[in-house]
Parts: sequence; structure tokens; C-alpha cells
Amino acid sequence: MSKLRFKYKQLKTLLGMTCSLLLGLSIANIQVNQAVQLSDGLVYFIEPPSLVNAKTSTNSVNYLQPTYYFTINIPANAGESLKTVVINQQEGVDNIISNIADIYAFIGVHDQKKARLTLESVTKEAKKRTVSITFNPPVSPGQKFTIAVIPVSNPGISGVYMFGVTAFPTGEKSHGQFLGFGRLQFYGRGRI
Repeated sequence: MSKLRFKYKQLKTLLGMTCSLLLGLSIANIQVNQAVQLSDGLVYFIEPPSLVNAKTSTNSVNYLQPTYYFTINIPANAGESLKTVVINQQEGVDNIISNIADIYAFIGVHDQKKARLTLESVTKEAKKRTVSITFNPPVSPGQKFTIAVIPVSNPGISGVYMFGVTAFPTGEKSHGQFLGFGRLQFYGRGRI
């Protein structure tokens, strides 16, 4: 009789541990597959994207139609696709973000371009030195992609130019996640 009670307790403990493990895995799966949405409808990334780097095709002042590359990584467990990226020039004498000739985006990094991404819209606010890039369809988690910004020219004044980069998940009300600063430095002619 005592052996039967002992086996019953072992079975009950094992069954309880199995149920707890399955429940824990289910909760973990829900958290990975769904974004965080607050009661007011505001959507957040579970794990936010990151700004991998920012670079320019050339750093000479007044160079015509250079390309500025902003590479962003969306982690696989972001919980939501990325809908919009806002790039805001924070530092630098010339307002180079207001003279955008072209913007495009692609999967990959500046020297390893893969599939081109479809842009829904690109808007500029010259006074705020800001450009907003909206994707359609949104960029899925687990992707590394690059936004290529082509201004009319590099700034006419040398120095450091800082660009704040913010990403927004999909959703009617989404919380922007600041990813960091992209730093570009420009030099006078003859210096690279």
C-alpha cells in the first residue's frame, strides 16, 4: 500500500511538472509571436530593432549625389514587423536631410544588396530636418535591411553630422523605439 502511495505521489509530481512546463512553453510562444499591446491600443516591439551602422559612399564635402546607408536589424523575436523608420538630423551645420533626391531600401547591407523593399511613402519635414520612410508590406522580424538616402549633395561645410533613427512597429497606434545615432563625418577636398 505504501509503495502504491509513493508511485502515486511520483506520478502526481511528474504530471504537475509536465503541465507547468507545457504552460510555460505556451506562454513563451505567445510572447514571441505577438507584440506587446497596452490597454489603450499602443503597440510596442517585444525586442526592439537596432541600428547596426550608418555610412556614406563618400565623405568629401559638396560631393554630388552621395548615398547614406542606415542599416537596421530586426530581431527574430521582435514580436511585430517594422512599419516606419524616421531619420532626424540632430547635428551638422548644413541641413542635408531636406534635399533628398531619392530614397530606397533593400534587404542586406550596403555592399551586399539583396531584395528591394517596397516603400509606401517617404515624407520630409525640412524645418525638423526629418525624413519618414514607411514600408508596404512592413519589414518582417529576423531581417537585416538598409535604407539608402541620396541627398542632392554632401554638406558644403565639413564636420560631424548626427542622425537619430527611430523605428515604429505596425499598428494604428505604435510606439517609436529610438535605435541610436548614425554618425557621418565629412572632410574638405583632398582628405578622405
